[in-house]
Amino acid sequence: MDSTSAPVQAAAAAGHDLSFIGLFLQADPIVKGVMILLVVASLACWTVVFEKIVRLAAAKRQAKAFEAMVRKEGHVDTKQDGIAGRIVHAGLDAWRDQDPSESRAERRDRIERAMKGALSLEVKRLQGGLPLLATSGSTAPFIGLFGTVWGIMNSFSSIAKSQDTSLAVVAPGIAEALFATAIGLVVAIPAVMAYNKLSGDVARIQSGFVSYISILGNRLARDRGPQARAAAAE
Repeated sequence: MDSTSAPVQAAAAAGHDLSFIGLFLQADPIVKGVMILLVVASLACWTVVFEKIVRLAAAKRQAKAFEAMVRKEGHVDTKQDGIAGRIVHAGLDAWRDQDPSESRAERRDRIERAMKGALSLEVKRLQGGLPLLATSGSTAPFIGLFGTVWGIMNSFSSIAKSQDTSLAVVAPGIAEALFATAIGLVVAIPAVMAYNKLSGDVARIQSGFVSYISILGNRLARDRGPQARAAAAE
């Protein structure tokens, strides 16, 4: 190696900013596009996570209120709000639509189906956005890997053009490429963890409602007293 190569390599290394912003700005347009896509996916995932935290907290409160109402024998509270309120009103609507020829078991099944149908609609709303977390968690590493492969290909092209295999020539391009994979992992890991946690919370909320729907359905099916009629008339 001649005496001029060391200063040239030092100048090449100094000309590259290895900070996060610098790696992004110096990246190939395709690698840069991959990074932007991953950042947008990350923002979308965190938006879903915070929205779900708020909604699931409210759903848990409503599930506890529904449980407390069902535990009070002979009392059907039509002033329940949110998910619990829609389930109660679905049950009372089914209670009003009585057929004298049906048995108590048939009436109970019909009331329970109406309440579970209302619950299913609410659960679908709670699950909205979770597919985005699952998709981001499974695809973000591969999208980042695509950016890495593309960036490394460009680094090898630079080596071929410059005919210089020194680290100063290839390191910046490889660093930019690996940065794309790092962003992909930063997107994927929280998305997978959040999906598992939030989907588990939704399942627990649904299970809690289903348990007490059966109790309330049995009560409505057998109770034809004044209090039940008053509740149904509201």
